[in-house]
Amino acid sequence: MRVAMIGTGYVGLVSGTCFADFGHIVTCIDKDASKIDALNNGQIPIYEPGLQDLVAKNVEENRLFFTTDPAQAIKEADAVFIAVGTPTRRGDGHADLSYVYAAAEEIAGLVDGFTVVVTKSTVPVGTGDEVEAIIQRTRPDADVAVVSNPEFLREGAAINDFKRPDRVVVGTENDQAVEVMQELYRPLYLNETPIIVTKRRTSELIKYAANAFLAVKITFINEIADLCEKVGANVQEVSRGIGLDNRIGSKFLHAGPGYGGSCFPKDTLALSKIAADAGSDLKIVDSVIEVNSDRKKKMAQKVIDFMGGDVQGKTVALLGLAFKPNTDDMREAPSIDIVQKLQEAGALIRAYDPAGMEEASRMMSDVLFCDGPYHAIENADVAVIVTEWDQFRALDLDRVKTLLKAPKIVDLRNIYKADYMSSRGFEYTSVGRSY
Repeated sequence: MRVAMIGTGYVGLVSGTCFADFGHIVTCIDKDASKIDALNNGQIPIYEPGLQDLVAKNVEENRLFFTTDPAQAIKEADAVFIAVGTPTRRGDGHADLSYVYAAAEEIAGLVDGFTVVVTKSTVPVGTGDEVEAIIQRTRPDADVAVVSNPEFLREGAAINDFKRPDRVVVGTENDQAVEVMQELYRPLYLNETPIIVTKRRTSELIKYAANAFLAVKITFINEIADLCEKVGANVQEVSRGIGLDNRIGSKFLHAGPGYGGSCFPKDTLALSKIAADAGSDLKIVDSVIEVNSDRKKKMAQKVIDFMGGDVQGKTVALLGLAFKPNTDDMREAPSIDIVQKLQEAGALIRAYDPAGMEEASRMMSDVLFCDGPYHAIENADVAVIVTEWDQFRALDLDRVKTLLKAPKIVDLRNIYKADYMSSRGFEYTSVGRSY
């Protein structure tokens, strides 16, 4: 089948490339000429393991194309995906749908014959109705079916998530559109992937509900971690004890400095606004938003307290800046709040991240970005593990001890054991563990 993918951001590029790898002919479209030129020259604008090789393979095999001109690709497409950004709108917290609606208007003027128009972007409930209305107003004779098909990609594991998903959600009541979507995802039949067909508004809500629920799990275990520190318990053992209950599950029960990234902060806020507009309170989600925001600042205070309540003139080495490993995404990363609060307290910051430093440099000032973890640690008063990159899990602790002014480590991801670190001569603290 022929697919046009509008938007070459994270979702559009990963989805388009994976559809091409399924055997479809995919053209990815973006108005940013420099980005398209870079993609045509094999340069990938995001850090995602395996993506560069997969793009190169499908370009070489003439299944994946990049262009700024949408006309031919949309005209020939069986399905046109809208995968543009829906950032939080300034001032009111709602999702900004201007890019989605502009794409719908552009699509309307270019489609030829029956075409499925798919919203892949995360959009509030009812957006598909407005996309359909825009197309009908712009081109009354257009033969289109507007479908919701939310993405559930984890940064750092997106290719596997697309090719081996837990489920595919399709929101439409148009039988012909269902057939097109089933054909697009036909390679997943081998994995017996459930394809859930719902009404469009239900599909749109599924995405928000899923992300909000995961954010709730993260925030819940972070609050339990605080309780563990007060009562002398171990949050990792609590997590394991409740996670083995198959009604709960073990994923997203890892205590840390709070959630960040491009999805959870934006989507929980948007869901809260959707509910408020509909006159339906989501008190749990509202609390999660507030608690998570406070959580990031509390992690900086944890460092300050560990240093005796004063970091004025002290050098703090941060290991990890991106909101999670295997990505360069700095959006809403806990490190941003941690750095700001530490600097306000007078600390000097040295930092290293394997992928996120270029993005971090646009968001942080007066930070010395280092060449590696040991460079960051050198002559620092304390090392703080912020992101659980694999290379931080097996640091040469003897070397670390000689490089630090004093053997002090704050582990915000619990990647080391307290008794082991104590046996190696470190002053060590972590999250939610009293032993």
